Amino acid sequence: MEPRKFELRYIAFKFFRVDPAWRRLPKAERETGIGEFQAAVEAYRSRAAIVAYTTQGFRGDCDFMLWATSPELATLHDLHVDLFKTALGAYLETPYHYLAMTRDSTYTKDHGHSPEIHLGKGEGRYIFVYPFWKTREWYLMPFEARQEIMNEHIRVGQEFPSVRLNTCYSFGVDDQEFMLAFETNVPDDFQRLVMRLRETDGSRFTLRDTPIFTGMKLPLEEILRSLG
Repeated sequence: MEPRKFELRYIAFKFFRVDPAWRRLPKAERETGIGEFQAAVEAYRSRAAIVAYTTQGFRGDCDFMLWATSPELATLHDLHVDLFKTALGAYLETPYHYLAMTRDSTYTKDHGHSPEIHLGKGEGRYIFVYPFWKTREWYLMPFEARQEIMNEHIRVGQEFPSVRLNTCYSFGVDDQEFMLAFETNVPDDFQRLVMRLRETDGSRFTLRDTPIFTGMKLPLEEILRSLG
């Protein structure tokens, strides 16, 4: 068996929405809730990489996202349970939650791409996350035809070096097939990249690529205080 070329990781994109009742609580209660939530996250730093993004002002159905990755699937479960045990957790919902894994890409070996997920390395202030499905016709095509289409897709991506793509695989573990997370300091470059990709042959095989989430990376404490 060929040795694995990447570190296997389990990845969760956790989107949270705060109950408006949270904002009406006395300040002391909110401070307790914020402290407990932060402590719960910090307790997992040795077991998982966790990065926080605000979505306030960008979406109306969620307030912030935690991007968590760990070599152990159970860690993502334990983290989620402990977050909801906090005083703030009692006022949170998860309208969206996506699970995925790392996997060595079939199509990028000749392009010098690494399957490594660059989570927590400060690659960009902004992040754009969405689930992705391809049509069944895509998988029924010969590999050589798919590789040719992906070569064009990769070349277009290389036109925008300010945008880093993290491809996560959800086959068998969640509803979607992929989770895509683009990091950049230049949001306009990401939009131009998306527009260019719409013009490629590969776009014919996109079944669905929504909802799309825009997030801004901030310290967790700053995000939590902005909730109230």
